[in-house]
Amino acid sequence: MDKIFSTRIDESIIQRISYLARRLNTSKKQVIERAILSFANNLDNDTGTDIFKQTFGSWKRRESAEQTVKKSRKAFNESMRRYQD
Repeated sequence: MDKIFSTRIDESIIQRISYLARRLNTSKKQVIERAILSFANNLDNDTGTDIFKQTFGSWKRRESAEQTVKKSRKAFNESMRRYQD
């Protein structure tokens, strides 16, 4: 899903984005998206960052989602009881 992103950019950069879009026969949106992806890839390559190594296994948990929800609700309810007394 696309989202709207608003920012202030120097007019010369806006003109350059428009120029690139015309020259590449694509949209300004595509120019910006490709530029950001290229920048991120270059940064990852320069710093040796591997996003998969950093996030691999982050979804694995020792407890089930149900247990996590129960713990969270218990903590929330206990904190609310403090203010009811």
